[in-house]
Amino acid sequence: MLTKPVDGMNHSAVSEFVFLGLTDSWEIQLLLFVFSSTLYMASMMGNSLIMLTVTSDPHLHSPMYFLLASLSFVDLGVSSVTSPKMIYDLLRKHKVISFSGCITQIFFIHVIGGVELVLLIAMAFDRYVAICKPLHYLSIMSPRMCIFILVAAWMTGLIHSMVQLAFVVNLPFCGPNVLDSFYCDLPQLIKLACINTYQLEFMVTANSGFISVGSFIILIISYIIIILTVQKHSSAGSSKALSTLSAHITVVILFFGPLIFFYAWPSPSTHMDKFLAIFDAVLTPFLNPIIYTFRNQEMKVAMRRVCRQLGNYRKIS
Repeated sequence: MLTKPVDGMNHSAVSEFVFLGLTDSWEIQLLLFVFSSTLYMASMMGNSLIMLTVTSDPHLHSPMYFLLASLSFVDLGVSSVTSPKMIYDLLRKHKVISFSGCITQIFFIHVIGGVELVLLIAMAFDRYVAICKPLHYLSIMSPRMCIFILVAAWMTGLIHSMVQLAFVVNLPFCGPNVLDSFYCDLPQLIKLACINTYQLEFMVTANSGFISVGSFIILIISYIIIILTVQKHSSAGSSKALSTLSAHITVVILFFGPLIFFYAWPSPSTHMDKFLAIFDAVLTPFLNPIIYTFRNQEMKVAMRRVCRQLGNYRKIS
């Protein structure tokens, strides 16, 4: 790798990046193509159904389901940022992405990541208020508060992503252009720059890593407080609350696990990186709607009602 930028260049000399992909085996790539395509379609349908159900069913017009529908919308973005390109590349021998396409992918990855992080914190706060301050729930989690949370989530995601890219978009890329991955992200991209990027790599690790680890610790502590509070209530209410909380905690672990490994792990393994990247891009958006619907009787009833209505509509038309 070069150690200094090309003189007189104010922009990148690299027009595209080459992905090494997931594997060199054509048979495994075909298997991954079927697996990823199936999960991608299932996650799109599952999250779309949750959004449709929450929107159309008046019984679900509450802060908790508003946040759940917002999370499902974000999961549609999680599925669509990297998965379609990865699935398409599984059938290609030469896997490339343009420089602008790479920057765009990084931008949306961090926007969506920031939004989902804030939504998960907001969902933990929602459960805390519902369980610990039930008499004040509707006044605290008012429609205005829900809209504020949603706007704050998207503003946080945009600011986080723009701050990250501000240090990267003008880096000189004048030689190496091979990424040992199937998508673009900051840690891999920075290493290809034609300058010493130690400080920049540290900044990215400190930024995304600290945010990921710090938010995860805060969420776990908050859930411990909620669980301790739940145990003081009646057994019937505790059972229902713990079922809901277990779904939230599972989703939090699925979201933060890969993030912490990507941005805070000192010496990440390339193979483990790829495995967790597939898990994060394809499997997590598929599992989230399953976790929330299987653990929520009210949601399951509402989704069956919506499916019956859609079936009747098709018969009439």
